[in-house]
Amino acid sequence: MNTLHSTRPRLRGLVAALLTAALPFAASAAPTTVLFVGNSFTYGEAAGGPDLVQPYRSSTVTDLNGTDVGGVPALFKAFTVEKGLSYNVSLETVGGVGIDYHYNNKNALIDQAWDHVVLQSYSTLDGAHPGDPTVLIQYAGILSNELFGKNPNVDIHLDATWTRADQTYLPTGHWYGQDVYAMQRDVRAGYKAADAANPHVDDVIQTGQAWARTWETGFADTDPYDGIDPGKVNMWAPDAYHASVYGYYLEALMFFGDITDLDPLTIGYDQVAIDLGISAAQALALQVIASQTLQGVPEPATVALFATGLAGLLLARTKRTR
Repeated sequence: MNTLHSTRPRLRGLVAALLTAALPFAASAAPTTVLFVGNSFTYGEAAGGPDLVQPYRSSTVTDLNGTDVGGVPALFKAFTVEKGLSYNVSLETVGGVGIDYHYNNKNALIDQAWDHVVLQSYSTLDGAHPGDPTVLIQYAGILSNELFGKNPNVDIHLDATWTRADQTYLPTGHWYGQDVYAMQRDVRAGYKAADAANPHVDDVIQTGQAWARTWETGFADTDPYDGIDPGKVNMWAPDAYHASVYGYYLEALMFFGDITDLDPLTIGYDQVAIDLGISAAQALALQVIASQTLQGVPEPATVALFATGLAGLLLARTKRTR
């Protein structure tokens, strides 16, 4: 059982690891294939901020729609390369839609044999009915059944995304008047319901929960409309809807930890963070947050454990550079 997150046992991963250790020629095995299906939250819409994620290393991944997008899948791919892993990464993304759109309009691209598939639906669960997971549950089932039919060993992950500040702080928002965690709680519950209802779905990647920890730990500011507190970052893009580079980097860390079963803390200050303008301290803080979320560290203890984990990590990094 993977200790990084609560999910179903992945026996084939253990078998693969044993074969890799035992057989010198295992390294020549076919790369692991990963497909990311989603919208702008997956392809990395800048929304008025620096357009660094959407075009990021697009040549390293396969954009099935031919739109030359790298996005968060390319950040994930870069992490795997840095760790010496062999992954072929593809994406099929369209802005402003849910997974029902992908099945109804892009299924010819999706309906293949994959080792891992990440499904990310509309940010409010349903564009017409915010907070309602009915469509997500239905189409997670349709797609997971189809993908399982192509490869019974496929791992299917659902990406539960983050609270939108515009949906929380503006009177037009569905979660207006509630705390900043309310939308994330509802989105998370919707994805967990989709997981529970569909036996071929393997787990839910808790990206939104990781975002919540950035606020709990004081790493990020909770309200972009009243200015960003000194020493904190803004997880949102200027539209208070999409992610900033910090938000997309954290999402990629969550993908990395969940799909590879490796702790994001093993990445260290990497080229992706450098390319996105994220400092060493910020990158390590986000890695601690991702690691704690994947491990299921209890949220009331997050602040103390975050500080302890980050201090220990920075000390270890300092000792190695002496």
